[in-house]
Amino acid sequence: MVPIGELFIMGYCFYQFAKPFVESSFECPLLCTLYKGKKQSKKRTFCVGITYTLTMLILYEIPVHFNTFIAYSIGVFAAFLVMCWIERRNYEQKIFITVTFFSLRWFTSAMAEILYDNLYDFMLNTNYMRTHPDMSFALYVMVCLLYLALEFLFTVIGIKCILKNYAYKYAKMSKKELFILIVPSFMGVVGYELIWYYRNFYIAEIKKNSDMYDILSLLYYVVAIVMIVVVIVLYQDIKAGQEEKLQNELLATQMDSIRQHIEQVENLYQGIRCIRHDMTNHIITLERLYAANKQKEAIAYSTELKAVLSEVSSNIISGNPITDVILQEMQSKAKKKKIRFDIDFHYPIASNVNVFDISVILNNALQNALEYTPKTEMSYISIISYRRNNAYIIEISNSFIGNLQWNTESGLPMTSKERIDSYGQNHGYGLLNIQKVAQKYFGDIVVDLKDDVFCLSILLMIET
Repeated sequence: MVPIGELFIMGYCFYQFAKPFVESSFECPLLCTLYKGKKQSKKRTFCVGITYTLTMLILYEIPVHFNTFIAYSIGVFAAFLVMCWIERRNYEQKIFITVTFFSLRWFTSAMAEILYDNLYDFMLNTNYMRTHPDMSFALYVMVCLLYLALEFLFTVIGIKCILKNYAYKYAKMSKKELFILIVPSFMGVVGYELIWYYRNFYIAEIKKNSDMYDILSLLYYVVAIVMIVVVIVLYQDIKAGQEEKLQNELLATQMDSIRQHIEQVENLYQGIRCIRHDMTNHIITLERLYAANKQKEAIAYSTELKAVLSEVSSNIISGNPITDVILQEMQSKAKKKKIRFDIDFHYPIASNVNVFDISVILNNALQNALEYTPKTEMSYISIISYRRNNAYIIEISNSFIGNLQWNTESGLPMTSKERIDSYGQNHGYGLLNIQKVAQKYFGDIVVDLKDDVFCLSILLMIET
């Protein structure tokens, strides 16, 4: 019963270890039913632990002898296949999960068995047990239960340490990163095999344990687990540096975009000033043409003047020239894609809101909307804004077909942008950048998908 109980314990631990990684991108159609979506994903992830347990039970029960390492390798490989079936991406990370759990299982089991052997040997040689041989079976049961409890405790502690320090659970892992991360596990398992072989050989020859050897073995297993955690910490630090570098690059790109918008505004106003300066001359020219009864020339001249005026004027008046230019640019892009673009946006005049922050929101949100709005006859993009006392709200909605995939680390839907960095990673920081701006003004964002309409709501708490 002890080996069977051990298999169930390890199956549960495997499920708990794989869950945060595999559940990070399950589809969830509605934000309001996100909890239900998580329940469904947990049921699917639970298949990882069930597969591992059932595979090991079958191997345990069949009358064919299997090498222990081969048997457990088959068990974790079956669980690996289930993870790949549940989530068809980031296979390198799944290999890392499988190899790490495989090594962790041996380390914690060996630690528990060393304590079990020494405790059982100590208890058997006490005066009480010598005078109460009828308690031998009860002692054996108690020590076996203690063994299972220690193995479970050590495994849970190891898993908790790894999950706590592994921050970027959704980030794609490259083959080089996989190699670096599994080296400690691989070397640890090789060391375990050597230590365990000589321990069993020593016990078989001497008929007793070596206390010093067991202490050194325990120390080795603890160090092996610590090394796995240390390498993960170093890996996450490197990953954090990469993420920061990428966000800085995106921020620099956005600043360049804002700079271009400012230049467009300056050119717009320069054109308006030039027309104002020449307006008197234009009026005099028209008066002379009409006075000379040259109506055709006057009409042609006025038509040309209207065309010039339309080029420098905008039909969008949001309350700020920079947001006018951004909205006009996005409207032009939507027109080219034959997408209806509805605007009821008003810049919060006389407030503490920085136009740069509003520009970041508009650029990211509208660019996402343009990218993900399907090209159909009824497709549209809508942007509105309104105030309720100190609450300034921007709502951007667009037609959308399909479901959303949610990133459990950020709580935001993931994008499918094909922006690949030098490390082979996909990134979509649009919503994260918008959220950072909203949080700067003590607000936040809410994403909703209902009736094929994607809606992004941004709340800013502003001061007037």
